[in-house]
Formats: sequence, structure tokens, C-alpha cells
Amino acid sequence: MHREEITLCNHKLSLFQAEKADCPLIVFHSFSDEGEAVYQELRKQNAAECNFLSIAIHDWQREMSPWYAPALSKDGEAFSGGADAYLESLLTAILPWATERIHGKASFIGIAGYSLAGLFALYALYKTDVFTRVASMSGSLWFPGIKDFCKENAMKILPEKLYLSIGDQESKTRHPILQTMQENTEELLEYFRSLGIPCKYELNPGNHFQDVNLRCAKGILELLR
Repeated sequence: MHREEITLCNHKLSLFQAEKADCPLIVFHSFSDEGEAVYQELRKQNAAECNFLSIAIHDWQREMSPWYAPALSKDGEAFSGGADAYLESLLTAILPWATERIHGKASFIGIAGYSLAGLFALYALYKTDVFTRVASMSGSLWFPGIKDFCKENAMKILPEKLYLSIGDQESKTRHPILQTMQENTEELLEYFRSLGIPCKYELNPGNHFQDVNLRCAKGILELLR
């Protein structure tokens, strides 16, 4: 395994290159720089060989949100809806950089993320046909309007595999918006299945912050099978 790092479009990129040619490329968005921990967890789980691109997202509320939404708390930060602008950077600069550095051509390109990055991974399906396998772990499907958006718009491509997971305690909160997390996830799961998309769903023990790296690895493992 060879690791290459660069700062591109104001994002720190870490590319873990597969030794073999024509291995899949997994694009993983992380809140800061926990991508290496997820990659090491994949190796621990004996995942199939892949190219793993970790992208550290620091302006989380803006770049991972599809449109404006108010803050979840009085002291919190609003979601400013910069996903489209970030996706353009991903497609025109970041992905070309990565695909030029892997051996051969990726057998497929998958996208994965946790929390808002899980929401972004699903949203990307409606904007580009580049990603053919998607893993959304504890994806923020409480996000206002996302359920209707997914049902009222057509994906650019129906993925070969779609993985969704959530913690069984995540919706057990006093916050009325966050209470919709599991209900929205399971409703969208059934909708995606009705489109003929092969889906896997896991309900993990714990809240939103439990076993994050392991949950991410489990989702990516499914994409690599």
C-alpha cells in the first residue's frame, strides 16, 4: 500500500493506493481526518483490495448540505447548502487527481460517508452518474426536505449496491427533527428497494457517536463484496 497526500481545492486528500491494477476506488468523506482509521479498520476486517480516497471536510455544515436549513440548536451553525459547489470540485479536480494516480482503471467508483457525509453520498446520486455503489452510515436523513427530494427526483444512475445503516438509539431524542432519523431512513430504504436497487440495511446498537469507524468500515465492506 502506498499513501499519497495533497491539499487540493482547500481539502486535505489522502489516497491509499492498491497494489493491484483495476481495483475499485472508494471515495470517503470525513469530518476531519479520521479516514486513515477507517482504512485501517477495513484492513483489519480483511476487506477486498481497493483504492481508498479520504477527503477531510472542514466546512461540514456548508459542503455536505444540499440546501439551506436552520441550525438544530440555538447555539448551533446553520446548514448553508453548498453541496452542489463542492460536488463540482470533487468531479472536476479531486476525482481526476485520484484516478490518475491509481494503477489501471477503477473497476467501479463508490462513495461513502457518515452523518452529513452519508446524506451527501445519497444526494450525489441525483447529481452525477459517476458513483455506482453508495454507503450512507447514519446518514442525516432527518435533513428537512430530503425525503421528498429523493422521491420526487430521478437519480442520474441507479446504483449497483446501496448500503444504509443507523444506530438504534439515534431517534430516541427530544429533538423533534432528529426523532425522524430512523423513520425517514427506513421509509427511503423501502422506496429505493421499490426502484429495484439492491439495498442492505443495518440497525446498529448505540447512538450516533458509537463505533463510528467500525460502522463506516462495515458499510464500505458491503460495497466491496
